[in-house]
This record gives sequence, structure tokens and C-alpha cells, in this order.
Amino acid sequence: MEIEYWWLLAFPLFFGLGWLAARIDIKHLMSESRTLPVSYFKGLNYLLNEQPDKAVEAFIEVAKLDTETVELHFTLGALFRRRGEVERAIRMHQNLVERPDLGQEQKLTALHELAQDYLKAGLLDRAEDLFEKLQGTSYGSEALAALQEIYVQEKEWKKAIACAQQLGERANRSFHKEISHYYCELAANEIVDSNYPQARENLDAALQINRECVRATILLGDLEAAQRQYESAVRSWRQVEVQSPPHLSLLADKLLAAYREQGKAEEGLSLLRDYLARFPSQDILLGAYHATLEVQGPDAAYRLVRDAVRQNPTLQGLDTLLEAQLLDVAPERRGDIQLIKNLVHSHARQLSMYRCENCGFRAKRFYWRCPACSSWETLPPRRCEERELYDQPPRAQNAY
Repeated sequence: MEIEYWWLLAFPLFFGLGWLAARIDIKHLMSESRTLPVSYFKGLNYLLNEQPDKAVEAFIEVAKLDTETVELHFTLGALFRRRGEVERAIRMHQNLVERPDLGQEQKLTALHELAQDYLKAGLLDRAEDLFEKLQGTSYGSEALAALQEIYVQEKEWKKAIACAQQLGERANRSFHKEISHYYCELAANEIVDSNYPQARENLDAALQINRECVRATILLGDLEAAQRQYESAVRSWRQVEVQSPPHLSLLADKLLAAYREQGKAEEGLSLLRDYLARFPSQDILLGAYHATLEVQGPDAAYRLVRDAVRQNPTLQGLDTLLEAQLLDVAPERRGDIQLIKNLVHSHARQLSMYRCENCGFRAKRFYWRCPACSSWETLPPRRCEERELYDQPPRAQNAY
């Protein structure tokens, strides 16, 4: 193999050029580092040692010494906001907005940060004003999403619908779930105000946008019941059986009341027994238990609960069974059963909560929108114990 001798000459040249470039970069880096204040390096050291409070104070000193460090001001302001020091964040971003030497893009960034500060502080009117000013800028989509959040907090549902529709067009993403709930919120308010035609119009809009909106179907039944059209109400509520059977647990009391108003308590009880067999739920069990107690007496109520607990054993079911036993028990045994019931009830109460799948928030009552993380439909209609019992995937069997 012949050797290219010119490579032997070129190699030292390339090595020398690389060494010279490295020296120049090191000198440039050293010269830049000498211009940085000592507080900057102190702040970095505090961060490395997991002392964020001292790091913030050190970076504040840097910002005081060098007012041209705009990006550092933005970083500090955002850090203040995340730590809950909203007033300091507002002051910092207000100072940036008022600086005459700020470029157009930096000015927009300062306005966007200040709007987020106001939103975090709960100053919704000021935040709304700034986010509206940011429409048509590079922060337009982010501002529109923030406006949607503000309108939801203020319960301005029509404005929230308009924002969600615009966001869907810009982001090429569907907001059908959120919009259908906004229409449901409007309809719920109108049912309370007895504005039934407008309520029906909004519920029709909700179902047109999202055919699977269980809440709209339930509210249609509520609308019919409010007008004493109980047969129509039952028909609407029974559609939930097709849409989402777990949500039937929210309807046990409503169905019983509607059948009772029609003088058909036995028919309502029969329907609940059927649902209990096909879609077991503590709420349906309680509804069927109280209806059986009212219509057929304590013995039939006890047998109903006993069979249900044998089929689907839960602590909540056992608590109801002990309650049924107390209705007809010898006086000498009442104290013992009451003691057992109290112990079971204290544990069952912890398992009778609804839990958000998004943030883990627990609540005694069902919410369509999680009060903690503000997500829609993240609280399943099953209570914690029922979800662990019924919603677990089947276990794989060991192969031998």
C-alpha cells in the first residue's frame, strides 16, 4: 500500500490550527467570565448545592448590577411566579414593560409574562385585558388558551365556547368534550331559571358536538322531570345505559323518584334490580335497598342486600347489609352488630370517595370537572372500592 506523503505534512498543520482555535476559544471564554459578576457564580453554586432561595437572591444581585440582562429578569420573574411570590413577579415584569429600550419581541414577552402573573394572582380582569392585547401576535394561541381558562373560571360559558372553537381551528385539534360541557353548564343554569326552551337548545347543541356526552343526556332527563314529564325523563335517563353504563349509578335516586311520581314504584324497583344485576354499584344497591324497604318491607330488603353482597363482596355493601340486619334483630344482639357496623363504616367511608384519574384528587361527591386540576370527565362515576373491584384488568394465569 502506497503512503500519501503529503498527509504526513498536512497532519501537523491541522493539529496546530486546532490547538490555536482551542486557545482562542479558551481566551474568549475567560474574558467573558471575567465580565460576569461574582454573584452570578455564587448563584450557580447555590443551585448546584440545592439551595434555590440563596440562588435567587444571588441572581437578583446580578440583575441589580447589570440592568441589561433582560433574559435574566424574565427567568427570575417566572421563578417568582412558580414559587408563589406573585407580587415580586408582577413588579419585575411591569418594570420590563415600561422600559423604553426594549425590542418589540421582548416587549411582547414581558406583556405575556405579566398577564400570567395576573392570572396566577387571581386578577382575572387585568389578565384578560392583557391576553386580549396579545391576540394577533406570536403569543396569540397561548393567550387564547389562557382566555379560555379565564372565561371558565368566570363562568362566561359563551365566551369559553368561542375561544375553544378558535383554538380548535388554529391547533387543528378537537375541543368537542370541553365545548359540550360548556353548553351543559348553560343548560343547567337555564333549567334552574325555568328557561326550558333555551336549555333544550343548548343540550341539543352539546349532543350535536359530542354524541357521547352523558352529561347532556342526563340533563335532558332533568329538563323533562322539571316540567313533570316523567315518562320522557325516564326515557332520556335510560339512554345512559347505551352511552356509559357506569354512569347509571348517578341516576338511581332520579329514576326511583320519577317512577314514584307516576305511581309505578314497583316498576322502578324492578328496573333498579335489573341494573344492580348487570351493572353492580353501591349507589344502585342503596337505591334498590331503600325502595325495597319502602315497597316490600325489611325482610325483602335484607335478602336483596345479602344476595348482592354475596355476588359482589365490598365493604360498602357489607355496611349496608349490617344496616339491614339492625332493622330486625334481637335486642341482646343489637349492640354487637352496631359495634361491627361502626367499625366497617369507618373503613368503608374511606373507600366510598371518587378519585380523579388525572391528579388523584378525592371527593365525597361526583364532579364533571375536577375541582383540583380543572380537567373535564377525569372523575369516573365509580367509587374507589368499586373501581378496584370491577375495573382491574384480568390477571394472566400462570402456565405450568
